[in-house]
Amino acid sequence: MQYVSTRGTAPALAFDEVLLSGLARDGGLYVPAAWPGLSRSELRRLQGADYRVLAKRVLTPFLGGSSALPVLDELLATAYGSFGHGAVTPLVQLAPNLWLLELFHGPTLAFKDVALQLLGQLFERVLGQRGERVTIVGATSGDTGSAAIEAVRDRAAVDIFMLHPRGRTSEVQRRQMTTVMSPNVTNIAVEGSFDDCQDLVKALFNDLAFRDELRLSAVNSINWARILAQAVYYCAAGLALGAPDREVAFVVPTGNFGNVYAGYVAKQLGLPVGRLVVASNRNDILARFFASGTMRMGGVEPSLSPSMDIQVSSNFERLLFDLMDRDGAAVARMMQDFRATGRFTLDPVRHARALALFDAGRLDDAGTLEEMRRVKRETGLTIDPHTAVGVAVAREKAARLGQPTVVLATAHPAKFPDAVQQATGERPALPPRLADLYQRPERMESLANEAEALKRLIRARVAGKNA
Repeated sequence: MQYVSTRGTAPALAFDEVLLSGLARDGGLYVPAAWPGLSRSELRRLQGADYRVLAKRVLTPFLGGSSALPVLDELLATAYGSFGHGAVTPLVQLAPNLWLLELFHGPTLAFKDVALQLLGQLFERVLGQRGERVTIVGATSGDTGSAAIEAVRDRAAVDIFMLHPRGRTSEVQRRQMTTVMSPNVTNIAVEGSFDDCQDLVKALFNDLAFRDELRLSAVNSINWARILAQAVYYCAAGLALGAPDREVAFVVPTGNFGNVYAGYVAKQLGLPVGRLVVASNRNDILARFFASGTMRMGGVEPSLSPSMDIQVSSNFERLLFDLMDRDGAAVARMMQDFRATGRFTLDPVRHARALALFDAGRLDDAGTLEEMRRVKRETGLTIDPHTAVGVAVAREKAARLGQPTVVLATAHPAKFPDAVQQATGERPALPPRLADLYQRPERMESLANEAEALKRLIRARVAGKNA
């Protein structure tokens, strides 16, 4: 299996190199040169399979030549052994034809654990085989940071620097990062938005000399391995609801387009996905794109669902690559124009191709609170604000979908206790393993939104460890 850059000029790489490099050297994102597939008969054989068995079958063709492939069973067992539910990502029925896919049973209570627990195992195996080490630099709007830190904390071959926007995560999200005292972990609070943090990370990766000097790697969803691991739970949900003999629709709360793009990957594999519906909060760049065909950047507004407070959806570039018939030069021009002008427009034919699979909806904060109240009142379930956005959009689109619909429940409600209390009057308790989170000491650096300042901090910290 070879991987190519969405911008067309970086060299094709095998899986292990893609895992360790993250962003392509031309600024693009890696995607498979060709899509492998699962036949309908094979999908039927996988119905009822253990999550780890399904994951191995989905992942194997993408890992051709990887040093992780011979021990994939072991890596999967370790990655998912700490999850709080035997099904790893269980389905819960909300209403006729409507299910929640609970993705928050991992160690940090968010969907990012499903990919990042495996990613940590892959890093350790590949780096150990090569005798190498990497410096991970990542940005988080809330959940990626804690999940990534948990996945690589105390690993000898990895240093991790995680950027978050100061004051724009929930307190639980922040503390899950900043209370980790492992020597290989550095948390950085940036003055700005998540998009600013993401831009800083990309600036460091695009400085090829710095990138090579520090051996930078990524855990954000720009890393292909993360997207690949997330495709597994789409397959698990689809098979549980009757695939391949009936289509299933998915509604995905998303800002960076990575989680919903994993559903696109599952469809390319052969899962009969009827629709992929993007659920946006007030930062609705994706909903506006699918409505108009124009991607137009706006200002980021803080919301009750902070993990979606994003206006530059990095993973959309992967879909754009296919919509542009895999013309990397055309994608590069569009992304350059987007950075220069804050917008680009798809021609009507390509926009129609996107709409053949994708749809989108949005929900503001008032609607989010009302949806949390409604779900609690009608079902007894407490949901987090991101999941509430998804459920409301699913109800809005129900008549159009007309098929079994799965809403991705992306976070445990205890990660957003203030919003839950505001909506329901009840404050959700943290699980016992996190019960003392508010008493733990915090450690983080503060930084202006400046790439050079970030480089200095990383150089000094890595040099100090190696002295």
